[in-house]
Amino acid sequence: MLTVALMEQAPGDVTVGREMTIKLDDRNRPEPDLRLTTAGYDGDCTRFAPHEVRLVIEVVSPTSAHRDRTVKLRKYAEAGIPHYWCVEDESGAPVVHVYELDESTGVYAPAGIFRGTLERPAPFEVSLDLDKLTPPRENQESISTKSARETRRDQTRQGPTPSDPHDDQ
Repeated sequence: MLTVALMEQAPGDVTVGREMTIKLDDRNRPEPDLRLTTAGYDGDCTRFAPHEVRLVIEVVSPTSAHRDRTVKLRKYAEAGIPHYWCVEDESGAPVVHVYELDESTGVYAPAGIFRGTLERPAPFEVSLDLDKLTPPRENQESISTKSARETRRDQTRQGPTPSDPHDDQ
């Protein structure tokens, strides 16, 4: 859903895509979850150069959290990629940590933490309703109630269990 939302708002010279590496140097070729590039289409292309990439987006998971928040943050900045977003889950809702490259220092500066709505002037004018990017979730109370109801239904279908007080009847 994020891919589509960005495609709808990206200027004509920007391509939104996934599953393509960025050659940061001879030993580092990460494959971000999403990337926005200015490179024209080339069917033989297997990677992008950092100067062709305007924005990298990583969706943080428990197994990638350290790499996405620290290692990739540093490496993308060192390569000169101007914008970096980390999308995280906060109680079922997306939160986007936005970074912008400070060209004078060569490191990313935090540009905001966005919940609900993300509006930014760069890398292009973008406005995202973050709550529409994920499927609606049931609240925990209804999940617990539903789970308890399903457990009772399953027990009724199976009949008495050895620990059932009516077992002696």
